[in-house]
Amino acid sequence: MSREAQDIIRRPILTEKLTELRETQRKIGLLVRSDANKVEIKKAAEQALKVKIEKVNVLNGMGKLRRIGRLSGKKPDWKKAIVTMKVGEKLEIFEGV
Repeated sequence: MSREAQDIIRRPILTEKLTELRETQRKIGLLVRSDANKVEIKKAAEQALKVKIEKVNVLNGMGKLRRIGRLSGKKPDWKKAIVTMKVGEKLEIFEGV
């Protein structure tokens, strides 16, 4: 099944830790769909960001349980992808951030 890059990548993750990783180790953090695999994430990142990707690391996060009085619920589960760009690649979108 072929999916578009916009369907797989939800948004970039901008934190102090990932900003340092981007500057020192060429890594970018992306929040992706929970059912996406590494191959789909790599293709979507190359298509959306227009850079060559060397490797993809994936982290699955469990949503926390929340409760207000007697009502209980759960935050949604999430998947984070840390993609490493190849040597010499730069992202123009993050240059001023």
